[in-house]
Amino acid sequence: MTSKEFEIFFRRMYLPLGMYALRIVDDADVSEDLVQDAFMKAWLYIENGGEIDNFSSFMYRSVRNICLSYLRDRREMLDESNIPEVGDEEIDTSFRDARIWKAIDGLPEKCREVFLMSKRDGLTNEEIAEELDISIKTVKNQMTKAFSRLREALSDGHKPFFLPFL
Repeated sequence: MTSKEFEIFFRRMYLPLGMYALRIVDDADVSEDLVQDAFMKAWLYIENGGEIDNFSSFMYRSVRNICLSYLRDRREMLDESNIPEVGDEEIDTSFRDARIWKAIDGLPEKCREVFLMSKRDGLTNEEIAEELDISIKTVKNQMTKAFSRLREALSDGHKPFFLPFL
């Protein structure tokens, strides 16, 4: 694998692998560090002559193992059977989650703020309006705008059937 091929895989897989790691360790900063470690180890393996037949599977297994090691070291995990083996469903879920968060990141700043306060933080429209010192109607308008833009960004020609934060 050339460095250019590796870079392409890195760009395509970094966020989905981060979402996968986040589901295991439940800490965004740690997840990011662990995914970076996995890519570094993969690059060193390749540089030393190692060959990888299925890079995607290799990276998901690597991230899973690094996450398990992290949890073991912190003694935060009692039963590994709670962490599913890497399969198509976990890979698909991590790519879907990555697309969703990328779409959320693409929302205008105020719109994203209102949307996350509602869906991530569980605040009511009234609480959001009070905290941001805006009207309830403005909150509703921003939510409508957010849903519309997310539907558009995630549609691929059809309506998204699953948004985990809704």
